[in-house]
Amino acid sequence: MELRHLEHFVAVAEELHFGRAAARLRLAQPALSQSVRQLEAELGVTLLARTTRQVSLTPSGEFFYRETVRNLESLESSARAVRRISDGRAGLIRIGFTGTASFDRLPIIARATKQRLPGVALEIHGDLLTPGLVEGLRTNHLDLAVLRPPVAGDDIVVRNIATEKLVLALPIDHRLSTEPALEVSDLAYDDFVMYSDTHSAVNDVVTRSCRAAGFTPRREHEAPGTSVLLALVAAGLGIALVPESVRALTLAGVVFRDISGAETIDLALAWNRNQPSTLVETLLGALDEANVFPF
Repeated sequence: MELRHLEHFVAVAEELHFGRAAARLRLAQPALSQSVRQLEAELGVTLLARTTRQVSLTPSGEFFYRETVRNLESLESSARAVRRISDGRAGLIRIGFTGTASFDRLPIIARATKQRLPGVALEIHGDLLTPGLVEGLRTNHLDLAVLRPPVAGDDIVVRNIATEKLVLALPIDHRLSTEPALEVSDLAYDDFVMYSDTHSAVNDVVTRSCRAAGFTPRREHEAPGTSVLLALVAAGLGIALVPESVRALTLAGVVFRDISGAETIDLALAWNRNQPSTLVETLLGALDEANVFPF
């Protein structure tokens, strides 16, 4: 059964006149009549009752007309969807976020995507550390990642989108929680909660900041992600230096304080250079147009 046979039948069923249907289709009337007869022969039923004066649908023809229109509309809808996917205006993007970026960057990206690319769905992977995000990009489990550079290797494209200060996360009853001004050197005798991944970019910045202040942080507890890290701080098991985007998260028992003498840390969008995607390129362009990030 050919698509043209179905389109020809629908035209005749709607016009109930071979001449008008042929003109609508810009087709010779004998060719149209032959096409409909071929369809009837293939189905083994009579779809149209023909007389010298009129054309009408048989009961089989009425049913087949309704089903054919529905299927043709579905086919056209599928074709439009395929074109949107090809143009990068529809589909699924799997995007991962490093711990603290989930709190303030995720809503910004999700809102801009919904407004500018309503046909694009986001699959969110949150509260991950940079090494895991890079692995996800390299194994094609992620399409985009918001992470902390640096990233080793030239296969991952990295575009900085923000530079953040470190802030101090303290248990609410900590001796420093009400001090008017704090410096990194004030933390020399405290226990630290840090990330468990040995390649954590945040850990590296925290360690450098502490050493510049004259001490090595006493790493007493480790956490696999930011949520657990802050929970350990809330429990009074230590303090933590974390990127300032963590302020978007409120947690009972934890206070955040500005601190002098700490290094800053970058935040970046990253994707796999070897996995080109029209959809990813379109999303990056949409975020740029929305002034979400300074590309």
